[in-house]
Amino acid sequence: MKRVFLTVLDAVGCGEAPDSHEYGDVGVNTWGHVVDVAHPNLPNFAAMGLGQVEGTHYPPDPKAVGGAGRCREVSAGKDTTTGHWEMAGLKLEKAFPTFPNGFPADFIDAYEKAIGHKVIGNKPASGTAILEELGEQSRRDATPIVYTSADSVFQIAAHEDVFPREELYRFCTIAREMLQGDLGVGRVIARPYIGEEGHFTRTAGRRDFSLPPIGRTLLDAVKEAGMASLGVGKIEDIFEHTGLTESNHAAGNPACIEALLDYMKRDFDGLCFTNLVDTDMLWGHRRDPKGFAEALEYIDAKIPDMLALMGEDDLMIFTADHGCDPTYTGTDHTREYVPLLCWHKKMKGLVDLGTRATYADIAATCAEWLGLPDRWNATSFAKELKA
Repeated sequence: MKRVFLTVLDAVGCGEAPDSHEYGDVGVNTWGHVVDVAHPNLPNFAAMGLGQVEGTHYPPDPKAVGGAGRCREVSAGKDTTTGHWEMAGLKLEKAFPTFPNGFPADFIDAYEKAIGHKVIGNKPASGTAILEELGEQSRRDATPIVYTSADSVFQIAAHEDVFPREELYRFCTIAREMLQGDLGVGRVIARPYIGEEGHFTRTAGRRDFSLPPIGRTLLDAVKEAGMASLGVGKIEDIFEHTGLTESNHAAGNPACIEALLDYMKRDFDGLCFTNLVDTDMLWGHRRDPKGFAEALEYIDAKIPDMLALMGEDDLMIFTADHGCDPTYTGTDHTREYVPLLCWHKKMKGLVDLGTRATYADIAATCAEWLGLPDRWNATSFAKELKA
């Protein structure tokens, strides 16, 4: 039995990438600045080599056992879809389109006709700020809120008392069908909310509607080989339900970690791909380093439970998809290197994985570990982990 458990710490970058200046992200470092400001206690990540990863600012554990390094993103962009696709083997030469001035008026007119409702907003905004500004108007007038960000997203917020989730998901499905070509954003996102004016909160009913992957991914390779290809959290949304044999769309880190542990208790050959979103959604975008640190501590405390369920031929990988430095200006993602922490039972010491040229090295490594031939023009580090 050979299994790979690939877990994405959403938005937990570890220092500005060489091209960060092109994205307005000079000086960013999500993990390093959270450590500097909030001083999280992360002994289990440290035992896997966290302190040896350049940029994390965490004290090295001299007894660390694992593989430690970082990855550079070669795809254009700094969003969830781009990062996950690249670590699954797909590199994008052209970034998904963004709309800093909102979506074109003719598109909005056509969209309103398609869903049968006027919409409000149509501008870049943070999710919490847009609810403070327009949440009551949307609820009162039954007008969904459309907004975007520095990422390639078309987000729709609606109060659950006015528009039940399934209706909001219908609005998103229509938007996804319409947003193609030059308007082909990476994701359409449903953002249901509840509450009263001044106390609106987003619910766990978020759903992402992504473009289908543009090529064959690690998930496809695993599934086509007759192995289990399991997704936890928003993985199914990011890959538009392709390449998976089973998925648990758990919401929030506690539920996602429990779903991961449940899969770890099963016997199977293949891949379990998990996204832990809270560091991004709850703390990164809200620029809250203390909450960010506590989210990392929660994950760290669960690592012993994960290790206890690892088999002799299993591989564990922790990485990230981009940054979202909670000490930086604005509320958007940040262009960063991402950490790479690996572990399996037969490791005896620390393996320096260095700086990988692309996130796709992760896909190549997972494929080699599972005995698959695919490499996606990337370099596997599986042999280094086995040395």
